[in-house]
Amino acid sequence: MIAILDYGIGNLKSIYNMFKKVGVESIITSDIETIIKADKYLLPGVGSFDYGINSLKNALFFETLEKEVLENKKPILGICLGMQLLTNSSEEGKEKGLGWIDASTIKFDLEDKSLSIPHMGWNKTNPSNTNDIFKNLEDNRFYFVHSYHVICNNEKNILARANYGQIFTCSIYKDNIYGVQFHPEKSHKFGMQLLKNFGEI
Repeated sequence: MIAILDYGIGNLKSIYNMFKKVGVESIITSDIETIIKADKYLLPGVGSFDYGINSLKNALFFETLEKEVLENKKPILGICLGMQLLTNSSEEGKEKGLGWIDASTIKFDLEDKSLSIPHMGWNKTNPSNTNDIFKNLEDNRFYFVHSYHVICNNEKNILARANYGQIFTCSIYKDNIYGVQFHPEKSHKFGMQLLKNFGEI
């Protein structure tokens, strides 16, 4: 069972509905006991970095989540801002990130000024590492909405890249910790397959 973490941020219901469509059991929760019993976690997120990280760290379940992920090695998937929160820091704010993956989040600085920021819409992704989360996806197209992107300090943490005026990292991982910059819950059959894959990890 996947616990969709409710800390006041993210498209919780749409993520739940996508899991339901692909036959993966999930629950939207902030309950500590439910989080302990869960097999995996989904960390959603929209909005600003500082608001997101403060909301998460102030959640009553945060210490429990940290123990389950870092000590008990339960898988977690961060989506959009949820992925950025996994990093050390962001140019968008002053607060420290979780630091679960050695990376930083920076704002797009594109030479091609005809490209608008935020990067919004469908884009193809190129997995750079063999990983089950991208299995059975012949056409890796997903829906993006973001103005910031992640820079990994260790290339082995890069799971996929995309191109928007420049090559950027759009998926990261380390051991049991995964992040995707795009929105699987808005990505139709492609997002459904990715969430199904996460459910099967």
